[in-house]
Amino acid sequence: MSAHRRLVLAALLLAFCVIVLGAYVRLSDAGLGCPDWPLCYGQLTPGDHLGGDARGRAWKEMAHRYLAGGLGLAILAVFVSAWRRREHVMLAATLVLVVGFQATLGMWTVTLLLKPAIVAAHLLGGMTTLALLLWLYLSLGAPAAAPEVRALRLPAAVALALVVVQVALGGWVSANYAALACTDLPLCQGMLMPPMDFGHAFHVLRALGQTAAGERLPNEALTAIHWTHRVFALLAVSAVGWACFRAFPRMKTLAIGIALLVVLQFSLGVANVLLSLPLPLAAAHNGGAALLLASLVVLNFFSFRGLRPS
Repeated sequence: MSAHRRLVLAALLLAFCVIVLGAYVRLSDAGLGCPDWPLCYGQLTPGDHLGGDARGRAWKEMAHRYLAGGLGLAILAVFVSAWRRREHVMLAATLVLVVGFQATLGMWTVTLLLKPAIVAAHLLGGMTTLALLLWLYLSLGAPAAAPEVRALRLPAAVALALVVVQVALGGWVSANYAALACTDLPLCQGMLMPPMDFGHAFHVLRALGQTAAGERLPNEALTAIHWTHRVFALLAVSAVGWACFRAFPRMKTLAIGIALLVVLQFSLGVANVLLSLPLPLAAAHNGGAALLLASLVVLNFFSFRGLRPS
């Protein structure tokens, strides 16, 4: 493996760690552990004047910022290396732009007080960074040609598209703290269709916990957010299952891996509801979403390029 590909792999692994740590910070209510940006209470490290809980939240937030900063430097190094090699320069440049926008979203997350649209966009930006780094890493390999796998283009693309939507819905659930709006399964509040307010639920330009008019966000809106994520999961799982079924004769290992990931991710979602969202499982659910998304990026890469994993 070339030094350039090892650098891309290191950035890829770091991006996954940033996603999981970011989820942990958000789920542990440490997203505003530091009220300013990029410093924390005007310092590079949380000050000794903070109390125990406040200091702990501040350190969680700053650990995420340090790791994200390291990822930014790694991606900049990837771009410089790609420029010198004259190889995949546009993709590397896109990564630089994406991570720059991610830093801006990170700042807005703090300065706009966890506005749901910004928090959800920040999650999607992290997933986009992961996907682009993975695509770049795969592009630097030398897999065998296999034109027959192009028949997988449609199921692979549909599965990826639906999983992206499901990730966005999951981000909206998390950004609005709606994960426990329904605490029973398979029903929600004992009903197939509980009272829901979709208008306020999916109004993007509003503050956390408020309607666009500044009033308290009704519980029916939180229920609608959770219910939509839960129902759409069935569509996403079905699409992924279809893609795995079609891929199995041609890429068995990858198909089995994707199938196991979707079963794991679905199981984590169920466990989070039944166990009232324990922090380790909630963070693992975010990590599982990243891995499932990555596995489908791999499937799309090989199917659209007409290649087979080496």
